[in-house]
Amino acid sequence: SYGRTGGKQVVSLRRNDCVYHGLVSFMNNQKQQKPTLTGQRFKTRKRDEKERFDPTQFQESIVQGLNQTGTDLEAVAKFLDASGAKLDYRRYAETLFDILVAGGMLGKQPSVALVMGWYLVFNKLIRRYKYLEKGFEEEIKKLLLFLKGFTESERNKLAMLTGILLANGNISASILNSLFNENLVKEGVSAAFAVKLFKSWINEKDINSVAASLRKVGMDNRLMELFPANKRSCEHFSKYFTDAGLKELSDFARNQQSIGARKELQKELQEQMLRGETLKDIIAYVREEMKKTSISEQTMIGIVWTSVMSSVEWNKKEELVTEQAIKLLKQYSPLLKAFTSQGLSELTLLLKIQEYCYDNIHFMKAFQKIVVLLYKADVLSEEVILKWYTESHVAKGKSVFLEQMKKFVEWLKNAEEESESEEEEGD
Repeated sequence: SYGRTGGKQVVSLRRNDCVYHGLVSFMNNQKQQKPTLTGQRFKTRKRDEKERFDPTQFQESIVQGLNQTGTDLEAVAKFLDASGAKLDYRRYAETLFDILVAGGMLGKQPSVALVMGWYLVFNKLIRRYKYLEKGFEEEIKKLLLFLKGFTESERNKLAMLTGILLANGNISASILNSLFNENLVKEGVSAAFAVKLFKSWINEKDINSVAASLRKVGMDNRLMELFPANKRSCEHFSKYFTDAGLKELSDFARNQQSIGARKELQKELQEQMLRGETLKDIIAYVREEMKKTSISEQTMIGIVWTSVMSSVEWNKKEELVTEQAIKLLKQYSPLLKAFTSQGLSELTLLLKIQEYCYDNIHFMKAFQKIVVLLYKADVLSEEVILKWYTESHVAKGKSVFLEQMKKFVEWLKNAEEESESEEEEGD
């Protein structure tokens, strides 16, 4: 039921014998009148006249219409569509959404069908009146900040609606900032709400869609903030959301933490190189990090390669950059060798070199010389080079690099045949 008391909007939501009263004050929206001289009267020019801000009259019109439509959500949508031509939605957007969400959707018994029905109402309204998009997103942000004022049932409905809105792109994932409110986090409200929200979101789309939306607004690395500082660990996050039936979200968060750890490791490696740390110390540090973070050798060699190639400022001239690269890689070949003890690690490195030389055009002619250098330094074996040449190369720069490697590969094959014939003669 809807009502009005004084200058405040009152929305009553019945829950068995309980009544939830949401009071929305409009006092702050009133503009203070400028002081005038006593006895003076100033005539306002017509073009300067402004309509008085009167949300109560607007509220009465909306409430009356909603009471007439009852529980028929199609009728609600039609009423709101038609009323936009008569009522000032742009000016009273906050009032409109306060009534529709707090007094409309949250005032009913929870069900997926009900929430989806209200989603369709909001979606039609916002598509019809595009200028309401921002106001609607602000309304959701506000409601999330005041979750403690709602019952568990109301929170569940709001979480379901928010998940559907996020899945369909009606609002930005930046609204999740509201869930990082210290009080909500401390009392466990944020995490519990997030469970319902992400279930609704993933049910509408999938974890890849969720991940893309979170990355777009820089939220992909902040999910741990749903918990207090003393519980902000990957282990706790993983257990909490896995137990709640959201293993895919747990896996996503774990992967994000792993990516973050790799970035930090790469940054530290570059700094150690700039400081001139010994190769022995750098190798020891990397091995320790591999143990701590359970990073595989195949992943680590990619990090080491990127760190080495990012540790210097490259010459812009193609004829000089090859010489610079050979000099640098001679220096760091023992570091690369330390993390290519497996054939798969060698192949990973070779593919990284191929991609790097393709992505950085000045290195296109340097590929063969880099591979030969690392072969001579015992970083890359002939078996892996031949495997790369015949079947395991990627598409990037394929024709150019295969042509560069042709003579060297022929030499490797001949050397292999000579070695085999010598062994046969020895037998």
